[in-house]
Amino acid sequence: MPFIFLRQFFSRDKKRPRQTSTGLGTFLGVYTPTVLTILGVIMYLRFGWVLGQVGLLKTLLIVLLANAITLAASLSLSAIATNARVGVGGAYFIISRGLGVEIGGAIGLPLFLSQALSVTLYAYGLAESFRFIWPGLPLQLATFIIILLVGALSLKGADFALKVQVPMLGLIVISLLAMGGGSLLLPNYVAGGEIAAGVPFWAVFAVFFPAVTGIMAGLSLSGDLSDPQRSIPRGTLAAVLTGLVIYLLVPVLLNFGSDPATLRAEPLIWAKIAVLGPWLVLPGLWGAIFSSAVGSILGAPRTLQALSNDRLAPRILGKTYGVVGEPLFGLAATMVIALGAVFLGGLNAVATVVSMFFLTVYGVINLVAALEKISGNPSWRPRIHVPWAISLLGALACFAVMLLINPWATFIALGVELGLWLVLKKRVRSERWGDLRRDLYETIVRWGLFRLATRPMTARNWRPHPLVFVGDVSKRLDLVQFAAWFGENRGVMTVCELVEGDIMHLEFDPIQRAAEMDAVLKDAGIPAFAEVDVVRDIARGLITVAQANGLGGLEANTVMVGWPDSRKRLISFLKTIRPLKQLNRSLIIGRLDKIAPLHEGHQLEIHIWWGGLQRNGDLQLLLAYLLTCNIEWRNARIRVLSLASSELMVERTRLFLQKLIPEIRINAEIDVQMRQPGVSLRETMQRESSRADLVLLGLACPDEGKEEEYAERLAELTEGLPSCFLVHNGSLFIGELVSPQAEDEDEVVQSATENSLAADVAPEVESEPVDSVKMKAGVRDENPGSKG
Repeated sequence: MPFIFLRQFFSRDKKRPRQTSTGLGTFLGVYTPTVLTILGVIMYLRFGWVLGQVGLLKTLLIVLLANAITLAASLSLSAIATNARVGVGGAYFIISRGLGVEIGGAIGLPLFLSQALSVTLYAYGLAESFRFIWPGLPLQLATFIIILLVGALSLKGADFALKVQVPMLGLIVISLLAMGGGSLLLPNYVAGGEIAAGVPFWAVFAVFFPAVTGIMAGLSLSGDLSDPQRSIPRGTLAAVLTGLVIYLLVPVLLNFGSDPATLRAEPLIWAKIAVLGPWLVLPGLWGAIFSSAVGSILGAPRTLQALSNDRLAPRILGKTYGVVGEPLFGLAATMVIALGAVFLGGLNAVATVVSMFFLTVYGVINLVAALEKISGNPSWRPRIHVPWAISLLGALACFAVMLLINPWATFIALGVELGLWLVLKKRVRSERWGDLRRDLYETIVRWGLFRLATRPMTARNWRPHPLVFVGDVSKRLDLVQFAAWFGENRGVMTVCELVEGDIMHLEFDPIQRAAEMDAVLKDAGIPAFAEVDVVRDIARGLITVAQANGLGGLEANTVMVGWPDSRKRLISFLKTIRPLKQLNRSLIIGRLDKIAPLHEGHQLEIHIWWGGLQRNGDLQLLLAYLLTCNIEWRNARIRVLSLASSELMVERTRLFLQKLIPEIRINAEIDVQMRQPGVSLRETMQRESSRADLVLLGLACPDEGKEEEYAERLAELTEGLPSCFLVHNGSLFIGELVSPQAEDEDEVVQSATENSLAADVAPEVESEPVDSVKMKAGVRDENPGSKG
């Protein structure tokens, strides 16, 4: 039972000093408005109907189920209230500080509107109840006058208005005693006529449930309480338990006082059963409705005041005036809405949507308490501890009840809140108090990382996680944009600025610089993490950062750098290939033109120059495919080009690629040509790829001491080409991206004797035959990297 969690709470906390404020206390500020809202019009006008429809046992079940949902919300509310200060705004304050100000605003704005409309609804109910005595009473005029009286009462301040409610509580108690005495002492009241039963159980539950949804009445006055952390949970829980006891007793008394047919037929059955009839029952009914209207007229301006304090409403609406400290402009706005709603008429549909907004608030408060507990937030230290399962079940039950009451009203309410959230998400500023979303994200990330670390990395799972090194991110946005395209927004990208120097003697703040990088990336619409690392040497720093990047099996696997301004820097990049390969990191060097508009009425082309000896083709093909998955490159034409030194090698290469490309399910054209005597590789590439939008070339791992010569060859080869990337595959899936399936187990597909592209195998340009690599289903060279 949830009550075991209350023992510590209801005992006096001697270590906790009392508040010295002169605000409202527990009884007047929380218990009275909450219990008066719970013991309202449903109890008087609908409880007999509920009993007549489903009988005593099912009625008691409905009471227990409905109160279990409310009690779960009350326990969650108590946990939140005892964990931190609850300021002005009650439910809005709790949700905005828990889930973020934009989510709080998305719920707080409809909540304010619901509270304002509730004043009209209660005033209409009170006016209708007067017709029991004055049948010809004009409803709209009476409702208008009642709203003005309630508003005038609230001008005296919350303290005075709540003191007026105390006599109302006395009238309700008297009506309960009168009804109980009549049911036990007087003969059963039986009226003529019969109204058929047969309303489904959940439809009856939906009619009764609004009777227990009054726990926000005291919470809305959080800013007026002398000690909210003590008063809110004590007053709310005491009121809920009081309502539970009364609601378990009333159907038993009604069952003694009348028969099912009469209970279904008579809306005001209490007046027929009670001692002295309507003389004792009607004042209690009027007191309950009037007190509910008072609670709404006090709560709505305070919700608006909290929204104003967070700049989600005009600031003037939050200002308080006079000795009583009432938000007068907020009260005026509430009155305007309430009085305007009088002339709408037919408020039944509006009333249902209003109930949906209130239930949404209860569900979200439950959700906040559950997520705070689940996330393991160190600051979550409430004085009353509620298991997260109770709060989570309470949240789910609230949304289930919404659907049971009215599915269409549920969708309307949730749609309005979703729309407000989308608008506020773009407008609200970051607040200093934070919210539990970070705690929840950290919990999910931690859970995922530990499980990710236990799963082996395979070619099927591999995706690029780019680590992009830049000197100035604003000048290398083209490179960063390509990295994002290669990751296809599925990988985790880090953009790192390497700074040579001593971290103890810097002329800038690395943290501030990283924040500036974040702003640049955000403005460019590129999802990436920014960091600044201070290193003694750029090349060694690149390897160190690449080695240290990542956590728990989620680390950068593809290092990207731009074309350097000096030949010396290019040589240093080439020297990193070997150690990066030891770390299973690929290296991509981009020599890029500025990104121009990609769609100008022609189909984009991506050219892959296939060498294959160092298995760079695996990564080149995958990068080209990932690029075409982005909307900017969708439907781009992929051409795989290769040069061979003889007719035999042309045929073998073509057969191999024709077998390979369908197996990897990438749409690409194959173009294998014979090298023409006297025509250099550079001239051939210029002829074929000068009009391409992107060129992918293999990047060899040069022998030690040969880096300078290789750098010169690369510069010559790429000069004059359009945007191009030099790709060295150092990933785990070298040679395993594709698995050609032979229908016959003995079938052997001989790969082409791939000739040596200068960008792929060596500084030399001439063909250099190598042994054919035998490849059949799932069988490859034992040492795929040995052949370059």
